[in-house]
Amino acid sequence: MQLDFNLVTVLHALLEEGSVTGAADRLRLSAPAVSRSLGRIRRLTGDDILVRTGRTMTPTPYALAVRHQVGDLVRQATAVLAPSRELDLAGLDRTFTLQCHDALSSSLAPALLSAVAEQAPGVRLRLPAEAAGDTDDLRHGRVDLQIGADAPRQPEFRHETAGHDRLVVVMRGGHPAAGRLDAEAYAAYPHVLISRRGRLSDPIDELLAARGLSRRVVAAVGASATALYAVSRGDSLVTAPVTMCRPLIAAFGLRTEPLPVPSAPVPIVCAWHQRYDTDPAHAWLRRQVRAAIAAAVDQD
Repeated sequence: MQLDFNLVTVLHALLEEGSVTGAADRLRLSAPAVSRSLGRIRRLTGDDILVRTGRTMTPTPYALAVRHQVGDLVRQATAVLAPSRELDLAGLDRTFTLQCHDALSSSLAPALLSAVAEQAPGVRLRLPAEAAGDTDDLRHGRVDLQIGADAPRQPEFRHETAGHDRLVVVMRGGHPAAGRLDAEAYAAYPHVLISRRGRLSDPIDELLAARGLSRRVVAAVGASATALYAVSRGDSLVTAPVTMCRPLIAAFGLRTEPLPVPSAPVPIVCAWHQRYDTDPAHAWLRRQVRAAIAAAVDQD
């Protein structure tokens, strides 16, 4: 059975106004159009709905019985088709999952958690570690916001560049190359790479090759904390984004040197599925993440 919901709207107007003319004025329709809709409603329900009593129309017992139910239906449909975009942060009860590298989590978490606790105490954040390979978590809603260096290519995803980071060379305090790290010295020392995929080379090797240099990579680790702790105990070097790694650099007592080969800034890209484009709560979350990234970048 196919029902025309417009008939519910017309029925609601008829019961509220008590006349075809009044309902037509309310709905901005012609009286004949409302009269035809009333005829259809009568056929569907098997009830007259409104009957003439002298110069006025009187609702039938059935019409009186369903009057409140019809009003509720119209209000519920209006709420579905014209939802309020006002966000009640104080009453927001929701869990958001943000996926990013462990170093970026360390950098963003303090400011982000503080802002969320102050503005929306009912919101909880999940910050799982990055997977070793690509997943469909963002597509299927298991991740609400993904933060990394690459923009998604599929049209179903939205993204924005929230800031840029710069690469530095991280070494232990008292390292022999401290204060005098040129390209040749940089290439001569062993290196630890931060790579969730375990890759033993990255674009830095291409920059060195253009200068006729190569480096020796002794390890690739998926977590920044592991890589930075390792270099704190030896003479190996790590090349890392300074904004992302600043808290870990400080925690391990490490120092940084400028990267002796020119490199492009590293973008910090936030990506989400298009289903969340117009979600007020998700838009609020993106603003908080954007502010936390801006604050971290400003420290540099």
